[in-house]
Amino acid sequence: MSVMTAADHRIPRTHAENLVTPAAYADHRLHDTYRWLRANEPFGVAEVEGVDPFWAATKHADILEISRQNDLFHNGDRNPVLTSQVADRKVREMMGGSPHLLRTLIHMDAPDHHKYRALTQAWFMPQNLKSLEDRIRVIARGAVDRMAATGGECDFVNEVALHFPLHVIMTILGVPESDEPRMLKLTQELFGATDPELGRKAADADKPIEERQIDFGVITDFFEYFRRLSEARRANPNDDLASVIANSRIDGEPISDFEAMSYYIIVATAGHDTTSSSTAGAMWALAENPAEFRKVRADPSLIPGLVDESIRWTTPVKTFMRTATADTEVRGRKVAKGDWIMLCYASGNRDEEVFEAPDTFRVDRKPNKHLAFGYGAHLCLGQHLAKMEMRILWEEMLPRLESVEIAGTPALSEAFFVNGPKRLPLRFKLA
Repeated sequence: MSVMTAADHRIPRTHAENLVTPAAYADHRLHDTYRWLRANEPFGVAEVEGVDPFWAATKHADILEISRQNDLFHNGDRNPVLTSQVADRKVREMMGGSPHLLRTLIHMDAPDHHKYRALTQAWFMPQNLKSLEDRIRVIARGAVDRMAATGGECDFVNEVALHFPLHVIMTILGVPESDEPRMLKLTQELFGATDPELGRKAADADKPIEERQIDFGVITDFFEYFRRLSEARRANPNDDLASVIANSRIDGEPISDFEAMSYYIIVATAGHDTTSSSTAGAMWALAENPAEFRKVRADPSLIPGLVDESIRWTTPVKTFMRTATADTEVRGRKVAKGDWIMLCYASGNRDEEVFEAPDTFRVDRKPNKHLAFGYGAHLCLGQHLAKMEMRILWEEMLPRLESVEIAGTPALSEAFFVNGPKRLPLRFKLA
């Protein structure tokens, strides 16, 4: 990484540290840093103690350009999630030199990525999802009913937003409803490992991030659960997604146990957590912008726009890492083979060159070329399901909701990979 010594491209220490500090993703510091970087060092080098140096891509155009060149910028050569040197070393020791504790679609490149994606891709295409719309609408009505039953005040995250998409994806996957609380807890412990409230090691909040970043026990618990589910579906397959995964074949051979368990985990976590965050992010923004709330409530045709704007606004997947496979250039900067690059999606989604008034929430924003689902070969597999779920929920909720306002102090989770609202106290009136 000789290029990493190029001082003229080095990001100032405070901004570099914000990129790797989970707490910065829970307050204004993140967007302050992104705003400065877009204006002054849009593709610069972050050097922070305890983390390998990396380039930070903060402009919409650069993120697109890197994302579309899947042969030049790999997911799987190093960890596609920002990780400390300590955590990387522990994983490699445990995994026989591999940097990956799991092997999901986000850890794969061609040709494996296409083969494994094809196993479930049909399930998440719009034509198949149409058959689920009535079932999802029933689930959405139940979520609105539960909100109504709170009597006018609730924590929208923990009483509504978390449970609706969780129930949808678990129904599709084939996880019994009685096990949904367990799946939710494990998901929060996985994505919120560095959060002092959500992580399993919350009691160790005073310890360095690198000691809390990866909780091997959470992965073990996921594996144990899905191994039993997989065995059951191999013995008695049915029409759920777990049966598809359990009985999949790659190059004519049964899918390995490790890769099957990894597949279950990515579906069971990313399949609901990001949708929950975007839903809660939308409600938070609507509660703070009564004019936008009235606008979309008066005109239901704006609901798809509300969905896209909430995804842009929240951008639950904040970052992904890529590794250069050859010497190249980005924005005129020389990138060396093996360099690590952070794609800052939440920054690209506030890029002033692409979005008018990017720090304003607009339910009627057009066009809305957000990057929250990624781009290129790794475009989010579940994007159509996520947008359909949110559309249906708002179609059911907005007619019943007369007004809504913040009734306490909302909070975002402290995590630099996947984060979103973890608390959203509301006061509301029903129509």
